[in-house]
Amino acid sequence: MKSIIAWFANNHVAANLLMGLIILGGLVSLPQMPMKSFPDLEIPIISISVPYLGAAPEEVEEGVCIRIEEQLEGIEGVKQIRSVASEGLCSVQVELYENADEARALDDVKNRVDSIDTFPEETEKPITNLVTPIRSVLEIAITGPRDERTLKEIAQRVRDDIVRLPGVTQAAVANTRPYEISIEVSEVSLRRNNLSFDQVAAAVRSGSLDLPGGSIKTRAGEILIRTKGQAYWGQDFENLVVRSRSDGTRLYLKDVANIVDGFADTDQVLRFNGEPAALIQVGRMGEQDLQLIARSVKRYIQEAAPQLPEGLELTIWNDDSSIMKDRLETLFNSGRLGFLLVLVVLALFLRPRLAFWVSIGVPVAFLGAIFLTNAIGLSINAITLFGFIMVLGILVDDAIVVGESIHSRHQEHISPLAGAIEGTQRVTIPVTFGVLTTVAAFMPLLFAAGFHGQVMSVIATTVICCLAFSLIESQMVLPTHLGHSNVNSAAGEVGMILVPIVGIILLGVAWDSRSYIALAIAVTSVLFALHCAGLFDPVAKRLLGVQEKAALGLESFIDIQFRAAALAALKARYVTASIAFVALMSAVAILASGRLPFSFFPPLASDQVVAKLTMPLGTGGSVTGQAIDQLEASARKVKGKLNSQYAQAPVVTHI
Repeated sequence: MKSIIAWFANNHVAANLLMGLIILGGLVSLPQMPMKSFPDLEIPIISISVPYLGAAPEEVEEGVCIRIEEQLEGIEGVKQIRSVASEGLCSVQVELYENADEARALDDVKNRVDSIDTFPEETEKPITNLVTPIRSVLEIAITGPRDERTLKEIAQRVRDDIVRLPGVTQAAVANTRPYEISIEVSEVSLRRNNLSFDQVAAAVRSGSLDLPGGSIKTRAGEILIRTKGQAYWGQDFENLVVRSRSDGTRLYLKDVANIVDGFADTDQVLRFNGEPAALIQVGRMGEQDLQLIARSVKRYIQEAAPQLPEGLELTIWNDDSSIMKDRLETLFNSGRLGFLLVLVVLALFLRPRLAFWVSIGVPVAFLGAIFLTNAIGLSINAITLFGFIMVLGILVDDAIVVGESIHSRHQEHISPLAGAIEGTQRVTIPVTFGVLTTVAAFMPLLFAAGFHGQVMSVIATTVICCLAFSLIESQMVLPTHLGHSNVNSAAGEVGMILVPIVGIILLGVAWDSRSYIALAIAVTSVLFALHCAGLFDPVAKRLLGVQEKAALGLESFIDIQFRAAALAALKARYVTASIAFVALMSAVAILASGRLPFSFFPPLASDQVVAKLTMPLGTGGSVTGQAIDQLEASARKVKGKLNSQYAQAPVVTHI
């Protein structure tokens, strides 16, 4: 390792080339990394749904759910079985172990469920599939038409347009009643036409049908024969023949029954801002980028708005991309302020030139980690960003130790290059083992199982990647910069530290990339003008004087007060060990007593207020509707009150 350090220090071109490759790899990988609100966690779940229409939850549990649970006992790879019995439906979720064979487990579960022959006769065919999670991106509320059919047709047309957008593959119309053609046959009509209900049902089954009729081979080719008689609309069913009389007349279905081409008779209603609405849910799968999908959909809404019929509105609702954007801004602001604080502290107690090159190692390590995490397959999300923020202080430690060692060698009047090599080699072993011990602490998290384990593995991977490139930068790149760069003037040394400080401050002031570049050029021009006018040198000398006093004060504190305290602690070693033991036991006792609550994901403030109302089983739809109307009226009253108080920035946007 010492020979590698000496070689890179003597070959500054190679060291700068290595740093350039790391920066280039990170900058190239950054746009390619998909952006997600949360990492995709693989939790294999098999879903089983058995409709049992008209049955109460107790009947569903006894007749369906319990029998499925008993049949699935003993299947290899099954971790947990959860079942929910609701009115008319049994839902069972089979959670598998992470290392289970999903295809084999799915086949076993499906075969066992299909082999159950003791279900009630009224149950429908079980639906068994492996759950493929679709993460929500945003929802689009469509309002305007009050006619339910027109509203749903427009929603389906908009949905088809959205699916054709680049990068969008998942979009579905939700919260609308399904189409249904109901055939209502009265007993009076059956008696009048001397028919039975089974005869009418048989006529519908045989009349609404597409049948293949084989093929005819001719000299010109083969002709396929097919009878197309499938009825799709209410008018098609009306013209189905129920009976052909001997006199040649026909009895049609419309003569016997009342045919309604409408929607399923459910109590499902959706209102958006008090108007009937349809909802389009846009989602993503796999490695699709959340921000790319959101931008495509928003661009479509802007372009389609002028072409929509008058009164029709498309409104974005539940936009996860904006939430992700807010989280990114919060995390970047925290990281920027933390890095600025680190930079100022380093510049105050170390030489500005040393603080500058130490600070450069942080973005280099970050960009290297971005390159490596992208190659591994991670994405930009709240968890990886948390890992970057957490490791920020650890990254600086390596460079500070190396830089301080080099600085002490330079104070002994050794040449810059020799001092850089000797100073780095002197601390190579402790720095390397310091990184390795931190990596060892995070290494077990890579193999943790379950939901929380997968989250912790993302954090651990991010931290380990950052630490690896931090070690490379501090041992191979930093000695070159401190061994070859030499700033003789106070203005030059202060200018070096002002560059990153001003750059970080401008990041918080600028509103976009163009304004950032403009402000950077303006500030650089002002500093250059002050330097040419000779006004910058006196200020730089005063700043260096303040820095030297702070550094001397810290060294004096270490040599006198801290050394005396350390010696006293060593002399009274039993007292010191007792105090440490008591502090440790106090911390353990606080955790064990529950006075300090634990939450893996602390509750976060939301930008929505949700009211959920559960009525007793069997409550009529009209009664539930009245309660919902009361809640909606209360929400409108709150909206008017709050928005009148904050007229410039309305608090409540949509209900």
